[in-house]
Amino acid sequence: MSPSVSPRFFSEKEVARHCTKESCWVLLGTRVYDVTGFLRMHPGGEALILRRSGTDIGREMDGPPHRHSENARRWMEQYYIGELDRDSAKDRQTLRERRKTPEHTQEEELSAASRCSKVNPETDLVDWEKPLAWQVGHLGEKYDTWVHQPVDRPIRLFQNPMMEASTKTSWYMVPMVWMPLVFYLSWYCYTILAQEKTRVFLTTEYSFLVHKYTLPFFFLLGMFLWSFIEYCIHRFLFHMRPPAHNYYLITLHFLLHGQHHKSPFDGSRLVFPPGLASPVIGGFYLLTRQMFPEGLGLSLFVGGLCGYVLYDMIHYYLHYGSPQKGSYMYGLKAYHVKHHFEHQTSGFGITTTFWDYPFNTLIPEETFEKSQ
Repeated sequence: MSPSVSPRFFSEKEVARHCTKESCWVLLGTRVYDVTGFLRMHPGGEALILRRSGTDIGREMDGPPHRHSENARRWMEQYYIGELDRDSAKDRQTLRERRKTPEHTQEEELSAASRCSKVNPETDLVDWEKPLAWQVGHLGEKYDTWVHQPVDRPIRLFQNPMMEASTKTSWYMVPMVWMPLVFYLSWYCYTILAQEKTRVFLTTEYSFLVHKYTLPFFFLLGMFLWSFIEYCIHRFLFHMRPPAHNYYLITLHFLLHGQHHKSPFDGSRLVFPPGLASPVIGGFYLLTRQMFPEGLGLSLFVGGLCGYVLYDMIHYYLHYGSPQKGSYMYGLKAYHVKHHFEHQTSGFGITTTFWDYPFNTLIPEETFEKSQ
């Protein structure tokens, strides 16, 4: 809603009626938000919001169990639709008591609203009506702050339709393209190892045979090695901080990963297009073939390729899935959302947080002081 447009006013009863998946409204003070489109994306699950529909969520925003970041509050402003009509509510205090939230003064509510104002496309640093790829490089020192203020809207990178289409892909294309290759290469590795001719030489005189029954071990080892590669790519390449004066490195960063942080729920850009991933995967294939005997190198490669497919699928699920509360994926989703909205310089693990421990990039647990 544009600041120049007078807000709509809704009665308390009208807000309370919107309590379903088809239409879910919440309050923050007297501000009314239609969060229907966000239900599926919420890291805590849609049920968590539905249970609080039609009520003031101020206490939940401040925590515990989770204190929402400034980016999360700014993100919420995209769903602002109007104000609660105080005059039409028979008993505003009843609502506060039901939610057990402290009474907020009008000044506090206005302060919160101004602190978490909506990103306005008309006053933003880029022209959202034009492709962004060639604009972001001009942001200079403002780029890092801008790219880490996420918005809920699609991004157009290129004017050319073919170039734009090459940057998008549906999630199911990744397993459709790569899993047949995983199955074929797994069978091929087994046939090579079954010939009992694959040996690893530790010295010129000592070697050991790689048996066919070791295929599952090297396959899993390849998946484990991929998790390390995944961490390194995400941390050192995707989260490199381009120099403010370098137009081309800023543009490259935005195309590689910055656009994902700017629009984290753009479903068409959550997995790597197979065409763009092919040269990188081909490079890893040639590397393993050069470093190890064919049967061994191929076993590691196919395990790594399977790990990559799982990575892309998990990444998509972390953005659009609704895992069961208390499950591994539930914790992983919350962890990844924190990386997007608050801890962009930590939490680089996607499929696992394992590598964040030894490299000291683990997102810290939130702590809350107990009330006296």
